[in-house]
Amino acid sequence: MEQSTEYLGVLVTFLIATGIAGAILFLNKILGPKNKQSVEKSEPFECGLSQAAPVGGRLSVKFYLVAMLFILFDVEIVWLFPWAVILKDLKWAGITVMFSFLALLALGFVYAWKKGALEWER
Repeated sequence: MEQSTEYLGVLVTFLIATGIAGAILFLNKILGPKNKQSVEKSEPFECGLSQAAPVGGRLSVKFYLVAMLFILFDVEIVWLFPWAVILKDLKWAGITVMFSFLALLALGFVYAWKKGALEWER
């Protein structure tokens, strides 16, 4: 009996969240604006400008380069957060390893900067 009461709070929270979400969707359907679809609204949105390239068109190589750099520095954050959490347990060895990792990333960043990978020209 005690174990079922532990999940009672989770069940009540789930039911309340589902009820609120359902009420919001229902009220939006009833009270929301009734806009008709137009040709402009069905086109892909591209910064408020008219479509520059056909859908599925080719992207610039610079786009992929910037995306790869973003992933590189995103992975850096994935490594930094757990390291910061257990920093006390790692002591100086962990600090040395992480700063050597950061130095390697900084070296890659400087290389990309010098090669002009961070300059976006039209």
